[in-house]
Amino acid sequence: MAIKLNKTLYRTILILTFIAVNALIISGIGSALAFMNTGADRTSMLHLEVPMEDVYKPNLTWIDTINPGRPMEKQALGEITNDYMNAWHVRNIAYKKNDRYGVEDFYTDSARVRLYENIDLNIANNNWYKRTTLNHNPDLDFYSADGTMVVFKDYGVEEYQEIYEKETLILRERDTTSYQVMMLLEDGFWRIRHLKEIPTPKDTSKVKPRKVKDQLAKIKDLRGLNYYPKDSPWDTFGKKFNDTIINNDFKIVTKMGLNTIRIFIQYEDFGKNKVEPKKLELLKKLLDKASTNNIDVLITLFDFYGDYDVSNWTLTHRHAETIVKAIKDHPALLGWDIKNEPDLDFESRGKQRVLDWLEQMLINIKKWDRNHPVTIGWSSPEAALELSNEVDFISYHYYRNIANFLLAHNKLVENIENKPIVLQEYGVSSYKGLWKPFGDNEEDQAEFHKLTQEIFSENNIPFMFWTLYDFNKVPKEVVGRLPWRKKLQEHYGFIDKKGNEKPAFKYISKQ
Repeated sequence: MAIKLNKTLYRTILILTFIAVNALIISGIGSALAFMNTGADRTSMLHLEVPMEDVYKPNLTWIDTINPGRPMEKQALGEITNDYMNAWHVRNIAYKKNDRYGVEDFYTDSARVRLYENIDLNIANNNWYKRTTLNHNPDLDFYSADGTMVVFKDYGVEEYQEIYEKETLILRERDTTSYQVMMLLEDGFWRIRHLKEIPTPKDTSKVKPRKVKDQLAKIKDLRGLNYYPKDSPWDTFGKKFNDTIINNDFKIVTKMGLNTIRIFIQYEDFGKNKVEPKKLELLKKLLDKASTNNIDVLITLFDFYGDYDVSNWTLTHRHAETIVKAIKDHPALLGWDIKNEPDLDFESRGKQRVLDWLEQMLINIKKWDRNHPVTIGWSSPEAALELSNEVDFISYHYYRNIANFLLAHNKLVENIENKPIVLQEYGVSSYKGLWKPFGDNEEDQAEFHKLTQEIFSENNIPFMFWTLYDFNKVPKEVVGRLPWRKKLQEHYGFIDKKGNEKPAFKYISKQ
């Protein structure tokens, strides 16, 4: 009896094992077929931890895709475009790291030779490059009948590169180049066979002239403030967004005799290179309320942003382009402020790197919006001399001793010709307490603003003060965790935490 039971048990185990093994085999075959049907992911082939569009996203616009033979299919065009951009990205990485890894995935055998030669030469000379492209304009020449070869020209490729010897930056280059490109379909993917420089044809297209004269006239009479809602400082477009509260605030702004506000857009909050549509809708709602109250709005595009590395230029440009093109026709828009206090990043990020990023951003925003002026919100009048020829009006901040203000302002005026100069941020905290027992109180703050209004009136200085409200809470990202710094920042407003007008309020009204 025991022997029969043992045989039955063995048979049962064998049958179950057979079934399990076959199930695993079938599952493996299914996975393999699914993989083969979908094709390998080129991103995974490159071992990138994030999608390609989150690391490299230049602007690309096909000029023409008409082919006399086989029509260019939409799917094929998408695959060609994607693999072409990937090839540029891999090329940039190869020159940065002097590493061949990934090149064979996007270049044919013969096309790799020159890339490898350049990499070997760079290694021998201790050179490496940081490169990016900002704009591509491909124009289709030929698409083969069997759908395995495509030839096109890529006109006006805007390129920027930094050349290093070991860790020393030795040269910067900004250039516009055109290319003849041939790509072949191999193993289900498009690889570059030829990438040859060709002459860039002369641009005969008529560029629409910039018309910023009327906006600059407004800036000469600018009287404004830097705005955050009372209960959501440094988070205007967050969960507490309420257009009714904003509308009431704007009525107060009008009551104060002011005509302009400055608002801030944070790069990460708005979705970085993929701007969130819901954030744009909130921005438009704010602008609508401003328009209803006859208030102009100066938009600061890059608050709390500090990465100016060439590798990320395409991402910041897509961020700015999306916002600018969505808002540029709104009647409340006064102009664009590229970056808040970028000179504070000179030491940590490198002055020239910051300036190069700013300059390129200025160039492109002027292209995307030809009817509104651009500026940069420098932290001091001395820093405001940087890129003064490239901006349409000068903006600076001043939080030093007011007794020395006119001297610093007039020195800036002497070095600037025919451009409005705006004191974009200034103010004084009314906090006097445990963390600053010898600070200014509300009466001192009122005297400060009485004096500054007299100075501005006598010298025709456009101004934007900091800020409408005292705040209950200041994020640590703004001034850090030190309580004496946070307390000061909480009390710059003209309206206290209980909603009462502070003594300084009466001195802002139109003189």
